[in-house]
Amino acid sequence: MDGTGELFYRQVPLLEKSHTVVTYSLPDEATSMDTLTDDLRCVIEQAAPGDKRAIVMGESFGGTVALSTALRYPEHISGLVVLNSFPYFAPQFRLRLASAGIGMIPWGAMSVVRRLTSFFMHSRHTHREELRKFLELTSRSTKLGYRNRLNILKTYDVRDRLRELKCPTLFLAAENDHLIPSVAQARLMAERTSCATIRVLTGHGHICLIAPDLDIGQILMEWQTLGSQVESASKSQ
Repeated sequence: MDGTGELFYRQVPLLEKSHTVVTYSLPDEATSMDTLTDDLRCVIEQAAPGDKRAIVMGESFGGTVALSTALRYPEHISGLVVLNSFPYFAPQFRLRLASAGIGMIPWGAMSVVRRLTSFFMHSRHTHREELRKFLELTSRSTKLGYRNRLNILKTYDVRDRLRELKCPTLFLAAENDHLIPSVAQARLMAERTSCATIRVLTGHGHICLIAPDLDIGQILMEWQTLGSQVESASKSQ
């Protein structure tokens, strides 16, 4: 939701062992999911000028952007990784409360809110230094960006379109996610997706990319290896 794209900072070196990695920030002025998917499509085309295809990974709100892009521009997606996300946000009243709250509180107080909710949002074993860096990075987010993304979620619903996904898809869900029911949402999405795999991240909370024992590069490698083995077995039958 912060839109900076910078919370992948611990994961980028791990992913770069086997992939070309690109992160980017969401435009704060975007008021529709179509604008965000167009933006991601342009990022893919610039990052992979050859075949213009990429494995796209999105976390939380970023997961909704990744899912929507895979549905709208399937020709650009070679694989999809969705972490702690959802096809529809419920209950909707929480979005209205969040939007109203952000409108009322001074934006400078958001760092205090993030600090007070860290026990609720992060993996329990995340180091203090990583929490400090998290607060520093998310301080660059803007009130405009937050409000626009919350408003986008009010009309976001791809539950009935999940069967259209044809690319290999990995749903990652934190066991101790107290913000959204990630495991239940991952199972719901996987049931409606033909090429889906689920992996539960034991002991992790909603904001887990900065946790010391999470290696998305290793998880991605294991997932791709499994996919190759399944494909080879299918061809040999």
